[in-house]
Amino acid sequence: MYIGITDNLERRISEHKNKLIPGFTSKYNISRLMYYEVFGRVEDAIAAEKKLKGWSRQKKMELIRTINPITKDLAEGLNLEMFR
Repeated sequence: MYIGITDNLERRISEHKNKLIPGFTSKYNISRLMYYEVFGRVEDAIAAEKKLKGWSRQKKMELIRTINPITKDLAEGLNLEMFR
């Protein structure tokens, strides 16, 4: 399970799906967007990222299921215009 922040969700999704950047996500074939949050300030996004990284896998899955109960790829059909 990968947790990260970005200022361009469309680009980041493409990088993960096309394995353009070597590292954890390409090594473990991680390419589905399961959960996301939008923040107005980068400091808030970083704080949330740090908090989530400290959670157990089970707790992360419980959070994911609050907005994505069937754990589908949220990138499919996502209107990325709202993130620009």
